[in-house]
Amino acid sequence: MPTYEYECKSCNHRFEEFQNITDEPIKVCPKCGKTVRRLIGGGMGIIFKGSGFYTTDYKRSSAVTGGNGSSKPKESKTESKTTSGETKSSSKD
Repeated sequence: MPTYEYECKSCNHRFEEFQNITDEPIKVCPKCGKTVRRLIGGGMGIIFKGSGFYTTDYKRSSAVTGGNGSSKPKESKTESKTTSGETKSSSKD
């Protein structure tokens, strides 16, 4: 439930009231009994608690790791050609 700040139009008394969002705003000053207005406040900022929050915490793994889901680049086992034009296989027979 948020805390709302009010100010009396007559005596300038400022006070805060802890109210539900669906509650009606307070209309009467508790000090003098005249009308009050609700002030617009900045509210609370977001408070992060814990060991740490990073920009990569909530992204898909493919966006961070390059699409393959692991942090290391995947080595491909392709055949490479030598200078004489022969094909050399990476597997041992």
